[in-house]
Amino acid sequence: MRLTGDPAPGTMNSSSGSGNFLLVPIPEYPLLDCVPNKTVKIVVLGASNVGKTALIVRFLTKRFIGDYEANTGALYSRKVTLDGEEVSLQIQDTPCVALQDDADGLYCQEQINRSIYWADGYVLVFSITDHNSYRTIQPLYQHVRRIHPSGNIPVILVGNKSDLLRARQVPADEGETLAASLGGVYFEASARENHEGVHTAFLHLCQEVIRAFGGGNGEKRRGGLHLARPKSPNMQELKRRFRQVLSSKVKSATTL
Repeated sequence: MRLTGDPAPGTMNSSSGSGNFLLVPIPEYPLLDCVPNKTVKIVVLGASNVGKTALIVRFLTKRFIGDYEANTGALYSRKVTLDGEEVSLQIQDTPCVALQDDADGLYCQEQINRSIYWADGYVLVFSITDHNSYRTIQPLYQHVRRIHPSGNIPVILVGNKSDLLRARQVPADEGETLAASLGGVYFEASARENHEGVHTAFLHLCQEVIRAFGGGNGEKRRGGLHLARPKSPNMQELKRRFRQVLSSKVKSATTL
């Protein structure tokens, strides 16, 4: 899969409060371009601090930035070429989910439910260094199935932070077994160190969504929640915000 255009700096961090449902592109295709006929909508779900935003940004920009505003729920929109076809790819980041005290229920903000209803494919993320984040996956998948009770759901399971092997709490075979029970494929990835592994995982899911479209499974969700496509931010504004991020990091480093 080829991503169209180079990523604009400054699009990785959202600046609004975490209470809003943000739509932040990185970056969109120009409005004057021929808009692709096919749209692939993916949502990334998981517990806190598993690296959801880092995986998305790594996939779209090949870059790793360690600091993000938490729980912003940004939408990243790009035009891509997938198997020779122009496709509009939209990836929805989400706030964290958490197990309730009884360990059976799941706490999900309403915007997460909206995103699940909206999406065509699902990236379920845990950290291999955090067994609690792994434990959220099964109830999270069951929550997705309650929203989409019929048909096959394109899904992958990603064990992030595979570079931290000494801190591993979830064996690879447990991830593979869980993914198989969900009807998906398991990928271990490192948003920090390995773009290729992240790219392979997202590419696989995109192809699964396209195949679902071909079989008619994805068309039903086309009538679901519609989120208007945001306008691309001004390039000078993006550069200004990027310089602010760099400046703050330099100041932090000099005070240590």
